[in-house]
Amino acid sequence: MFTAIFFGLSTIWERDMGILQKFLAMPIPRVALVLGKALAAGVRALSQVTIIFLLASITGIPLHWHPALLSAAAGVVILGAVFFATLSMIIAAIVKTRERFMGIGQLITMPLFFASNALYPISIMPDWLRVVASVNPLSYMVDFLRGALVTGQLTSWQADVGVLLVACTLATAVGTYLYPRVVA
Repeated sequence: MFTAIFFGLSTIWERDMGILQKFLAMPIPRVALVLGKALAAGVRALSQVTIIFLLASITGIPLHWHPALLSAAAGVVILGAVFFATLSMIIAAIVKTRERFMGIGQLITMPLFFASNALYPISIMPDWLRVVASVNPLSYMVDFLRGALVTGQLTSWQADVGVLLVACTLATAVGTYLYPRVVA
């Protein structure tokens, strides 16, 4: 996911090389451009997940290797990558320079990670951090992956996938609106 959060950097590079202007001149809906880039980040994340699954298998890490759970986990990873890549494109459209983008990317990455349930349960967080973790899409992604791969039980999968879908939809809408502004 941390690779996806820096995917917007390619948008800035494309602008600097003149490719973005050509994309925007084509008779393609802007949403297709944004979703295409976001799905490319999903494919990249899927290749990374494949390597992680392979390493987990080789090292004997106890995961639930049921094909349906692995497929569901891969789908949620793609969905999470789409969200974070689209968020990255939004940041790129706002800051417009590589230097600012890298600084803002770092500034967003760490709080997203530490204000999720990736390291510790939400139940032991201070009240204010619980609120932040409950609106953090990474919390729902981690919850789903932990359920699918570690416990083998998807107790709240509808909520996890629902939050990720809503986050992806909102980020895609905002990203589609802001995408042409990278050039301006």
